[in-house]
Amino acid sequence: MKSDVKDLKLNRMGRDRVEWAYQDMPVLQEINKDLSKRKPFKGINVAACLHVTTETANLLITLKNGGANVSACASNPLSTQDDVAAHLAKDYGISTYAIKGINNKGYYKHLVSSLDIKPNVTMDDGCDLVSILHKSHKKYLKDIIGGTEETTTGVIRLESMSKENVLNYPIIAVNNAFTKHLFDNRYGTGQSVLDSIMRATNRLLSGKTFAVCGYGWCGKGLAMRANGLGANVIVTEIDPTKALEAKMDGFQVMTGTEAFKRADFICSVTGNISVIDKHHFKIMKDGAIICNAGHFNVEINIDALRKMASKTKKIRNDIEEFTIGKKKVCLLSDGRLVNLSAAEGHPSSVMDMSFANQALCFEYLVKNHQKLENKVYDVPIKLDNKVAEIKLRSMNVKIDKLTAEQNTYLNSWESGT
Repeated sequence: MKSDVKDLKLNRMGRDRVEWAYQDMPVLQEINKDLSKRKPFKGINVAACLHVTTETANLLITLKNGGANVSACASNPLSTQDDVAAHLAKDYGISTYAIKGINNKGYYKHLVSSLDIKPNVTMDDGCDLVSILHKSHKKYLKDIIGGTEETTTGVIRLESMSKENVLNYPIIAVNNAFTKHLFDNRYGTGQSVLDSIMRATNRLLSGKTFAVCGYGWCGKGLAMRANGLGANVIVTEIDPTKALEAKMDGFQVMTGTEAFKRADFICSVTGNISVIDKHHFKIMKDGAIICNAGHFNVEINIDALRKMASKTKKIRNDIEEFTIGKKKVCLLSDGRLVNLSAAEGHPSSVMDMSFANQALCFEYLVKNHQKLENKVYDVPIKLDNKVAEIKLRSMNVKIDKLTAEQNTYLNSWESGT
């Protein structure tokens, strides 16, 4: 078993934290028990390019318990939890290639190393693994029957590949499951991003002006939680419907140029490039704190920021201060995904649903891949509902069922007023 982790001796700390997370993942617990008995993944090799966190570890362990041979690499250079990587490698024999803070060259070397397992299934978070398979490591494609994608940015890239007819195997967009994006993106991002900002800065949000760039599910969650902490929230958008929704939800809506003049905190959650750009740095107020909660560190034009600055200074572990003229602008975590680089990512109970979807979609691919075309699929609604049902059961929540009369009524066109 090959691996490249920071220190295998960290495994005991990782084990304790992984077990702690597992206690709050009841859906995955139930799926794990079922898969451990049936072993439906026996003989299947899976390469997983995901954030190497305590929650991810429980997913990978579940797949291994289901019979799969598993290799793992990080989907972001700053999101790895080194003790978790050590635990996976040493205690479970999972080939793990992940070190927090690794440089770009090392990051891609790890991606390539994870393919040594000769995967039959890929799990991706951002489409980097799928991308290198199609660009430079095509020899592995012949053995792959399908894959899954965890995040919005990755789905966007995959849909582009599908439209251009270059996608070589079917992929299920786990991100699009209702039990993923409605909860993970909204409640997970909302809490974890603010947690990371507060850990990194130790600044009070109440009474401050907080600009949220983008009002998708992540932006909605972030705006809602920032508002709950007493911040004055401004939303910037390019989509008129989402902008209208933000306004109707009670937030100020304006252009980035206007918002960034007054914002104390600015966070981009769009999945697009240069959302916070050169002309914005010029008009920001002194001491503005900027960060990114989108998957890649392209949402802030960091190259322009560095060129404009006459001086840079490391203030705290996750804060770099840039002097531009007479004012200072502070960047968190080098523009990387802030909730994973400056904190621990989403709470376990939220990732429970996301990773339950991953495990169920994995089995769906193994069973049905021959029926699928080389395109992007949504999570089958039956699996999505199964995750919701198990989650409700774990929370001791009971809901009603349709009566026979109600079911007939809903499926009939003849009944009316």
